[in-house]
Amino acid sequence: MTIHAKNGFDEVVTPEVLQRAVSLGRSRHRGSIHARSLRYLPDTRALMITFADQTAIVLPVENYSELATLTGGELQQLSLCFAGSALCLNDRDLHVSIAGLMAMSPSLLELAKTVTASYNGSSRTLAKAAASRENGKKGGRPRSLTHSGSV
Repeated sequence: MTIHAKNGFDEVVTPEVLQRAVSLGRSRHRGSIHARSLRYLPDTRALMITFADQTAIVLPVENYSELATLTGGELQQLSLCFAGSALCLNDRDLHVSIAGLMAMSPSLLELAKTVTASYNGSSRTLAKAAASRENGKKGGRPRSLTHSGSV
């Protein structure tokens, strides 16, 4: 089977086509981390990464082997790259994912798990709505049994 690629370079860009492209870009942008600014804090030897809503995380350089060997001057030269999803130091050909740095922090990883569990628990699904209706017909959610088997 042969698949022929579609050449879209000669497609007329109408307002509708432009709006579709902008919407697609926004939806792809929402699902990933994009930092707005990066600052080295020499007093604590840490990096402060700030996002669009002005929230920030502070990462101690010593916790990350990729960054721990850098001098203060090199840490000052770090910049954001790949649309704010990574830290870069071109002199050392260093590119480090912000999401990867966050995932290496046990505290941040636990926080992410907690937030995700809370978010997923509050979402409404058809199965949850059906279970809620069934429990409502019976007078509410059934009580859980204790270890002795009594109510």
